[in-house]
Amino acid sequence: MVKKVIKMDTSGSGDFTEGTVGDVEEPHVLAVDDNLVDRKIVEKLLKNSSCKVTTAENGVRALEYLGLGDNNQSSNVNNKKVSKVNMIITDYCMPGMTGYELLKKIKESSVMKDVPVIIMSSENVPTRINKCLEEGAQMFMLKPLKYSDVKKLSCQLLQSSVGTPSKILV
Repeated sequence: MVKKVIKMDTSGSGDFTEGTVGDVEEPHVLAVDDNLVDRKIVEKLLKNSSCKVTTAENGVRALEYLGLGDNNQSSNVNNKKVSKVNMIITDYCMPGMTGYELLKKIKESSVMKDVPVIIMSSENVPTRINKCLEEGAQMFMLKPLKYSDVKKLSCQLLQSSVGTPSKILV
């Protein structure tokens, strides 16, 4: 995608010039869900909203992708091989490692702690929601995700890029 830029001539003539700025990167979202159907729905909705999407089927795979896996955390951080993502969206209920446990690991990482994490669940459990938000989740969303939810995620991506935090229950 090439972004057009219109600049006003500063010489005082009041003219505008048109130019381009190189490729504008799509926001990169890591989507984590053990359910293939839910993972594909999230992936399709995000891709339709001009996001680059990487998927993982569980928390351990997500940590490996992020360079935070147990086997390579120190070497990847030192070698700067940590994957660049703008947002992580994860299911809460997954075998092996819950979305809450994944959230905690991400927020403990000096490299990834500022990346917004969105937790999704099909269960509306207030104590779970509060626990996730208190641990640093940017949003808690109820499944199934809809296009209107993805529009809220797009706003979250924009807010996170300018450093305005928000904690929202959708």
